[in-house]
This record gives sequence, structure tokens and C-alpha cells, in this order.
Amino acid sequence: MENIDVQSETRQERRQQKHENTKEEKQRVRKPKKLRVKLIPIWLRIIIVLVLVVVFFLIGAMIGYGVIGEGSPSDVFKPSTWSHITDIIDEGTPAEAE
Repeated sequence: MENIDVQSETRQERRQQKHENTKEEKQRVRKPKKLRVKLIPIWLRIIIVLVLVVVFFLIGAMIGYGVIGEGSPSDVFKPSTWSHITDIIDEGTPAEAE
């Protein structure tokens, strides 16, 4: 009986040593994590994206009105141009009944 107990103890000891060895190996092999430094904070990224959207919208409107629509590209910034465009759009829709 004692022989069996000794064997089981040695098995447990071997398992424990093996487990400890693998932990040590993993810690040695593991590379230290790199700290990621964000050069541009998230709030500034959002502002930059919104500004770029507005800029590209204006450039697209100038190209669309000036080149495709054969008008002056600077006329895009006049309120009369936009009121004329909304009048053309509203012309095809039925009036609201009051």
C-alpha cells in the first residue's frame, strides 16, 4: 500500500513540476506588450472626418454645378441657386392640402 501512495505522490509531484515548468517557459517566451501611443486622439479624428466630409461635399457641389451643370462653380454658394434648385424639385411634387 505504501508503495502505491509513494507512486501517486511522485506522479502528482511530476505533474506539478511539469505545470510549473510550462508556466515559466510561457513567461520567458512571451514578448512584452507594446504600448500603443495614439498620435491623434479620437475626438480630433472625428472632427477631422466631419470637416473633410463638408469640404468634399462643397467640392462635389462645385464640380456638379460648374462642370456637369454648365454653370459657374462659385454660384453654388449663392442662396438664390439653392432656392431655384428647391423650386425645381418642388415643382414635380403635389402641393400639401390644407
